[in-house]
Amino acid sequence: MSSTEVRRRTVAQAIVEYLQVQYSEYDGERRRLVPGMYGIFGHGNSVGLAQGIDEYGTDFPFYPGKNEQSMVHAAIGYAKATNRMSTLACTASAGPGSTNMVTGAATATTNRLPVLLFPADIITNRFGDPVLQQVEHPVERDVSANDCFRPVSRYFDRITHPAQLLSTLPEAMRALTDPVDTGAVVVCLPQDIQGAEFDFPESFFAPRVWPIRRRPATPAELQDAVEIIRGAKRPLIVAGGGVRYAKAQEALAAFSAEFGIPVSETFAGKGAGPIGELGVGGLGVTGTVGADRLAEQADCVIAVGTRLQDFITASHSLFQNPEVRFVHLNVSSFDAHKMGSFPVVGDAKLSLAALHEQLTDSGYATPEEYSIEIADAQRETAERLEHDLQDFPGEVMSQAQVARVLNEHTGAEDALVLGSGGAVELVHKSWDPSNGTEIHFEYANSCMGHEIPAGLGYRLATPGAPGDVFVLIGDGTYFMQPTELVTGTQLREKFTVVVIDNRGNQCIWPLQEAKGGKGAEFGTQLRERTAERGNFDGTLVDIDIAANAASMGAAAWTATTVDELRDALAEARTVEDRPAVIVARVEPYRYLSGNGAFWDVGVPMTSERPGNREGTAKHLEGRARQRFYAATAAPGRI
Repeated sequence: MSSTEVRRRTVAQAIVEYLQVQYSEYDGERRRLVPGMYGIFGHGNSVGLAQGIDEYGTDFPFYPGKNEQSMVHAAIGYAKATNRMSTLACTASAGPGSTNMVTGAATATTNRLPVLLFPADIITNRFGDPVLQQVEHPVERDVSANDCFRPVSRYFDRITHPAQLLSTLPEAMRALTDPVDTGAVVVCLPQDIQGAEFDFPESFFAPRVWPIRRRPATPAELQDAVEIIRGAKRPLIVAGGGVRYAKAQEALAAFSAEFGIPVSETFAGKGAGPIGELGVGGLGVTGTVGADRLAEQADCVIAVGTRLQDFITASHSLFQNPEVRFVHLNVSSFDAHKMGSFPVVGDAKLSLAALHEQLTDSGYATPEEYSIEIADAQRETAERLEHDLQDFPGEVMSQAQVARVLNEHTGAEDALVLGSGGAVELVHKSWDPSNGTEIHFEYANSCMGHEIPAGLGYRLATPGAPGDVFVLIGDGTYFMQPTELVTGTQLREKFTVVVIDNRGNQCIWPLQEAKGGKGAEFGTQLRERTAERGNFDGTLVDIDIAANAASMGAAAWTATTVDELRDALAEARTVEDRPAVIVARVEPYRYLSGNGAFWDVGVPMTSERPGNREGTAKHLEGRARQRFYAATAAPGRI
């Protein structure tokens, strides 16, 4: 090559210049695929990627994270806000800096959300072995701590020569924009390789657009699925996150209305279903009682873009109709075949439209009496919620009341971010999506600490948007990962965190008592250690969370009543250039009413405590309801 056809750059510099000209395109909309980088710099990347961003980042903002795991969660929030069209890159130093990102990688991959990670790695030349933070495997000498990323990545590579970037970076972009393969994309960068130079072809830095394609299902699959659905009298739709990612909400609502089929929702699918007579809310362990009643008797389950997680299926015990059959519309063949489903592998929007047309031509409709069952299910759900929202004598405001006040406060221009603890059930079971608030639900990995950084990432992805981003968490999650409030203060970015303060990880003690009887709670409440037993069963520790948040630059309030909460939310709306934190002090032991759904967890098969023996016996009764769902075959295929 002549000197005019190449660009001499280090590995780090080439990465920065390459990322600045990569774009995604979906339904005619074009975005920068990786428009910036989150990072914490140490010896492993401060003179590599840091130098490359500083010298060659002409349109590549840097965001200074406070915790490596949080950086990845911020990128997840960014990806969710852009409907998986964009994400942020993240870099960390070698050793614990990089391995701290593993949990974030697992969260992204489990949720099928794109993130691009550049963990620094040990020096490749080995002249100084063992170097700082090197894991010395006695047999596999090429193993480093970064190999921890392999099982939680959708794409993994380690750069040992600059020329590898010519194939690795395009492969990384492909994985990020593939609806099937997306997740954590990990490219490990040894410290010395980041600064290694190479003559990269100029064509490598030419702008490139990565189209996100809608792949149609095969006509044969669609035809057979129609025949399965036509035989159903009590069908139920399960709407997952794939409905939102495929922008199929309107297609789903039209399909549901045309044939009178009720729609239940997963966590990622919350708010994707229709509003009104056919929307029955969340499904499964944390779902509405009405949705679960319909699911129990459903003879056909039409899953759309979901992983069919155990919380949604009640650990394969929810669907009890002996004749139930499953049809699964999913862009991923892996997911489409779950629970013995008949697979319709393709884009959800295209598949729904094709099924709609063919079912209309066949004259299909659900029986009139089914609409009465749906209305009864919705009524039962409403009555249960009305009970849970009342004022209970001698108690302060409940968690359900906090969620309802927030629900009433938000609107179509706002977004809600959540992902672990008691907030999950509150929103999945009781949130009314008719206000149009967009919901970012992370409950595939249920990662505590995800929410605050994801809320900031959501805000970074929507600069100038008129609405607010709200984060709903418990105090346990706040204590685990609040430090991206500092980054929000640095960046002068506004998002509002509502902390439900019930003095501990209180959503776990009901599980302990359900399996072990009254008093089985252990290690889940924010109490002092007592001298008598050495357990944490003493006085509740009173932490001023609002003062802590204020110390990190946030505007902060504490609310102890519903009226104080409303006032705080109104005042937080006026904050413009920094995070806002509202601490809602609630009744610690008041939760939403249960729906009777089973969830399979590990229980002690032997114990000297009567409560444990009784709880285990009851749990085994639930396991007896678990079913194997035989593969749904197309009519006439057997």
